[in-house]
Amino acid sequence: MIQEVNVIESILARLNEVAGIEGRYKACKSGKKEIDGEIDFRFRNGGYHAFVEIKREFKAYHLPDIINYSKKYRPLMVVAEHIYPAQKEILKNNGIGYLDGAGNIFLEQGNNILWLEGHKPINTKKRVTNRAFTKTGLKLVFYFLINEESINLPYRALAEAAGVSLGNIKNVIEGLNEAGFILQIGKERKVLQNKKALLERWITGYQETLRPSLHLGDFNFAGQEKATNWKQLPDADMPMVWGGEAAAELLIDFLKPEQLILYTEKEKLAVTREWRLIPHKDGQLRLYRKFWNSLNWDKKKLAPPILVYADLMITGDPRCIDAGVIVYNKFLKDEFERR
Repeated sequence: MIQEVNVIESILARLNEVAGIEGRYKACKSGKKEIDGEIDFRFRNGGYHAFVEIKREFKAYHLPDIINYSKKYRPLMVVAEHIYPAQKEILKNNGIGYLDGAGNIFLEQGNNILWLEGHKPINTKKRVTNRAFTKTGLKLVFYFLINEESINLPYRALAEAAGVSLGNIKNVIEGLNEAGFILQIGKERKVLQNKKALLERWITGYQETLRPSLHLGDFNFAGQEKATNWKQLPDADMPMVWGGEAAAELLIDFLKPEQLILYTEKEKLAVTREWRLIPHKDGQLRLYRKFWNSLNWDKKKLAPPILVYADLMITGDPRCIDAGVIVYNKFLKDEFERR
């Protein structure tokens, strides 16, 4: 609680400095245990009131609880030192406000909207990126999350198995160790620790850093037949797999996909010709470069559950988030909450 109060008081002071908006925070009483407190905002032309949930950094796995809280507590806003732009869009799309450490704020109350953006953090010193969460690092961490024992492989064998360059492996492992995600057992053996936190850190990095570099385009099918019978695609021996909503339907039979995600090893032109795809912004099919080699996963037409979970959670769509929670509980929870 003390840490939360320190976080919010610092952020409110920054808001007052950059925008002249005064915010008064009051911690919630015991009857409102789900949320942290309430804020009254005061400025020259009026004021706003909001319930508030405080996070040091807002992550994808916070979304299900936040969305549920927002149904009971309105208006609700997230206050966090750092909120990624994509996460801000998710919050806005769900009618949830935010306030970050730079003093950027969004809050919708009735027909009125308070929205200020563009303020920079006080500390403008460039943050040093942990090498484990660069594009290459994220590919290797993904491999570790699915094949944990591989972290003990010789570097050359690991580079070949994970499809990354040999020179990056030492830096990635050192980065994971520095971040507290590796436990050394004796001289020869390493294991991952804080695995759920690592998974969520990976999802954030995947969304912000890796995934955009893999995007090959959005498309519609030229004919209705393939659009209707997408489950028959691709053939089992083709180097392509479903992710996101499509994979969720095939894995858990929970939702009818509105957008299909396909990961492919084939060249974009070959896929578009073979499947008769027409480029279209926000089309039915989103095509991504497949970024992993062989994995311990027996569903040949589907991406691994970790990636399906990530795809679902970062949509910000409540129906996809519900499906993501089911995927996590069915395929991932036992593994990622052991340590």
